Amino acid sequence: MRIDKRRADEMREVFLERRAQKFPAGSALIEIGNTKVLCAATIEDHVPAFLKGTGTGWLNAEYSMLPGSSMERIPRERSKIGGRTAEIQRLIGRALRAVTDLTVIGERSIIIDCDVIQADGGTRTASITAAFVALVEACETIYEVGGVFPVKDFVAAISAGITPDGEKILDLCYAEDSTAAADCNVVMTGAGELVEVQITAEKNPFTRSQLNELLDLAEGGINELISLQKDALGRELVWRVGRIG
Repeated sequence: MRIDKRRADEMREVFLERRAQKFPAGSALIEIGNTKVLCAATIEDHVPAFLKGTGTGWLNAEYSMLPGSSMERIPRERSKIGGRTAEIQRLIGRALRAVTDLTVIGERSIIIDCDVIQADGGTRTASITAAFVALVEACETIYEVGGVFPVKDFVAAISAGITPDGEKILDLCYAEDSTAAADCNVVMTGAGELVEVQITAEKNPFTRSQLNELLDLAEGGINELISLQKDALGRELVWRVGRIG
């Protein structure tokens, strides 16, 4: 029996809504169990120096855990971000760029801000899932009818892991994550293609067959999350994703 009495293949309760903030071009709030993340997408009319004159845009992500998001206060990263933060920012950026056609947004930059309000495991995967909703909402503001919508496919992420007694479980909370024998974060598109798999054995090595079981668990969870993304976006935006003309 898991800590919160879930089945091995059961996610925590998920709440996902868009338009969580008034001012950004796109925004979304996600709650997965006790984890809460606010994501905002801002569009600016400039690109990094290496893209100037190319006609191509850019997408970058920033991630932060707010001071009160954990049991102990987390100091703000003011002058220099930590290694964990940098790693998660790059992961979020890679995940969203994998489903975004940056050649059709012109020389613009999309900045995704992910702020963890409360952390109980899975903050990076929750960030990716909510950031996608904010991204679609933001791209709608620059989309020209008859053109190519910048977002090509859905993308979401979730964790899976192996407990100390060898059970494979989906969507680990912090207590499960901190004691797991192996921890895996999976990013996958709506077409079922893998964007990234991060897996680490904390104690004993795992087998290929165990990895396959974790990927199968994650795929089921990601399909559920994509369904929730579609509900949050609503009819007016779901049909834009992948639209050409």
